[in-house]
Amino acid sequence: MIEPHAPAPPGSPPPWTTPGRPCGPARLPVRPGTGRFLVLAGVFVCAACGLVYELELVALASYLMGDSVTQASVVLSVMVFAMGVGSLAAKRLRGLAAAGFGALEATLALVGGCSAMALYAVFAWTGGWGGVWASGPRCLLVAFSLATGLLIGAEVPLLMELIQRIRRQDAGGAVADLFAADYVGALVGGLAFPFLLLPFLGQLTGALLTGAVNAVVGGALVLGLFRRDLTRRARWLLLLFNAFVLAVLASAAVLVDDFERAARHAVYGTDVRVALQTDVQEVVLAGGTDGRSLDMFLDGRLRVSGRDELRYHEALVHPAMTGPHARVLVLGGGDGLAAREALRYPGVDRVDVVELDEEVVRLARTDPALSALNEHAFGDARVHVTTQDAFGWLRGAPAAAYDVVVSDLPDPGITASTKLYSQEFYGLARRVLAPGGRLVVHAGPVASRPRVFWTVEATVRAAGLRTAPYGTGGRRAGFATVGPDRTPADRSRAPRDWGFILAARTEPRPRLDPGGPRPYVLTDASLAAGERAARGTRIAGLPASTLVHPRY
Repeated sequence: MIEPHAPAPPGSPPPWTTPGRPCGPARLPVRPGTGRFLVLAGVFVCAACGLVYELELVALASYLMGDSVTQASVVLSVMVFAMGVGSLAAKRLRGLAAAGFGALEATLALVGGCSAMALYAVFAWTGGWGGVWASGPRCLLVAFSLATGLLIGAEVPLLMELIQRIRRQDAGGAVADLFAADYVGALVGGLAFPFLLLPFLGQLTGALLTGAVNAVVGGALVLGLFRRDLTRRARWLLLLFNAFVLAVLASAAVLVDDFERAARHAVYGTDVRVALQTDVQEVVLAGGTDGRSLDMFLDGRLRVSGRDELRYHEALVHPAMTGPHARVLVLGGGDGLAAREALRYPGVDRVDVVELDEEVVRLARTDPALSALNEHAFGDARVHVTTQDAFGWLRGAPAAAYDVVVSDLPDPGITASTKLYSQEFYGLARRVLAPGGRLVVHAGPVASRPRVFWTVEATVRAAGLRTAPYGTGGRRAGFATVGPDRTPADRSRAPRDWGFILAARTEPRPRLDPGGPRPYVLTDASLAAGERAARGTRIAGLPASTLVHPRY
């Protein structure tokens, strides 16, 4: 026989509620409608901050490690997975929704706000992302992605609980309201990052400010709206934790300029003269004074070194100048060094340079060391510069307008450059070639990346041109490396080769013009040796790279 329960005291919670979990309507200092609006406004701001953290990790990883598609895929897939795990884990905290949400937002602000600075510090002081240090920084990137995703995912169940405690409604309606605020906030955060935070504050300060906003909004929402759900001890702990997080973020923001200078010196050496963030990339000039060699870095990659740029630019330009060369087109080459080599030939009437970054061109004109290195090429009346994307410019260029086209572009392995190594791009380059014209392409290293090199060659052939691959010895033009036993002049990695593709409508042959100016380094014998060495690495049967199916 089942004995009846004694009647519950008036005001006691129903027997089916979870022990220790607040029951009934939340005791708010404002009307329920206002409270609900404030919670949804908090959701909006927190969602915007969460997306900024995601984009910050993607952008910084792409800048430091290259290959933006891979980095975006790793960061976003790990974060989405972690969000699911975080949502499941947060179910256990619903009984302490207000305190849990406050602690969670403060932790997210600390992790997300400091993530960019931590990643950049590891990059600067451990020697970059390659070699023996590769696993550590990449694990750190995954760890930040995982932690950020866990914290963002845990927000949803807690916010759902808080909204329902303000005013009960059907689950479908509550989810719709919550996700609407979340998605609109994500839209605002996604637009604010590239158009406001990145250009005006930079990656490090932008992340720190986002963390501060996140901490303030999360703490104010809990301590202001749901303070009656917290014990006195919990309120003080949450207040102190938020104060600690804001103090850390504020201290980092105050020191961010000193940090950037120290990190830049760790990466590029102590003789950095120019460091600027353009609309396209970070440009750093080091050396070039007091007898030191000039180094130019673009997005952390050594693009020009005064120690051996002559070897690269002579091999790039001179083999293409055999034959008609009155009209020369240089795609890229904003440093003016390829134009310098072309101007050495008598009979050159015009050199058109198409460079995406106008700041690089400005430095090539005005920086004493760089303009001296390019022999003031941009001061020559025959040189005409256009600051535009090379692909878009070629689409509007006149047909058969150039005798020589020099493609002096970043390595094809960099995702942003992939379209400039596509069959469509070389088809446009073929269209602007005059009869008997020649195209030369910088195709990356031959020895260390033969598949990429021969994919470029196959892609040029697929565009309807005959090809002649060749290479020249040089130095690795990759990330700067650091180490206690290295001087700044040595931070250009181990020597390697550069590979090139000479192409024309008829069978081309890499050689020097007997009647042209003699290069300082390049010879017919070294060209022939470079051609033999390149052909010895051939990988047959590689498909061409296209816009819709990149192969690099």
